[in-house]
Amino acid sequence: MNTKETESLCGLRREDFQTTVNGKQTDLYILKNAQGCEVAVTNYGGALVAIMVPDRNGNYANVIQGHDNIQDVINSPEPYLSTLIGRYGNRIARGRFQLNGKEYQLAINNGPNSLHGGKSGWNARVWNATQMNDQALVLEYVSPYGEEGFTGEVKTTVVYTFTDDNELVIEYMATTNKKTILNLTSHGFFSLAPTINDLICEINADYYLPIDDTSIPTGEIRFVKGTPFDFRTPKPVGRDIDADDEQIRHGAGYDHCFVLNKKEEGECSFAARIIEPNSGRMMEVYTTEPGVQVYTDNWADGYGGQHGATFPRRSA
Repeated sequence: MNTKETESLCGLRREDFQTTVNGKQTDLYILKNAQGCEVAVTNYGGALVAIMVPDRNGNYANVIQGHDNIQDVINSPEPYLSTLIGRYGNRIARGRFQLNGKEYQLAINNGPNSLHGGKSGWNARVWNATQMNDQALVLEYVSPYGEEGFTGEVKTTVVYTFTDDNELVIEYMATTNKKTILNLTSHGFFSLAPTINDLICEINADYYLPIDDTSIPTGEIRFVKGTPFDFRTPKPVGRDIDADDEQIRHGAGYDHCFVLNKKEEGECSFAARIIEPNSGRMMEVYTTEPGVQVYTDNWADGYGGQHGATFPRRSA
């Protein structure tokens, strides 16, 4: 783990991420691989604060949005900026769900709905952290019974591994002592260019889930052909992002779940790819999950990030 700014590509300093929150210590952890690339993580919300990779000319840059000190992470205008999400990623309609014949009411924090675990989700928790080696970090959190209105106690382990092939592998393991609902994800704001419009995007999905005007899936599974949601053949993200389309209006851009083409349930297969033509950087996503949520940062307003950066609308 690095203690000096000069020892890290990202220029982040460990001491700037050290504080105490509710009696628990926050810190900065840096993963490095054999290629000399780097991933920086804080155990506050498991936030990814830097992913340093080269362009085609060997110049390094950070391709994920984050902050450069713990106070800015805690007080970010975007509370989910590249954090872990729990207990439940995405929206729950009217904050209500039923389990074993009982209805549970969650906090409402996004229009009429509950979003990303409620008013104080796992993005705002200090996780216990153990750096196993230069390339692996283990984060653990115990969500107490009734936290944010959810039933049961949940013990969760998330492992970040940065391989020599520049793969950032995120593994989730959770156990509960009572039947509950759970939907864990990483809310990475990936930024390969100042604007996403010219990124070339491909999504391995023949279908997507339409949403209503509060961003709740309607229950329909819709074919992408002939819609702005057809990324089966690579195209610029910006080509149809402002199309005259009800679904685009509902999401203020793309904020939809794509139903991934899977040969078998639970296989880790190709989900999506983006390419930044100028730098030559490419990001691919593989997942065991049946769907991938594509969000085009439609609500950013130019708030500040690390090293004086600003994050305008659709910059990630």
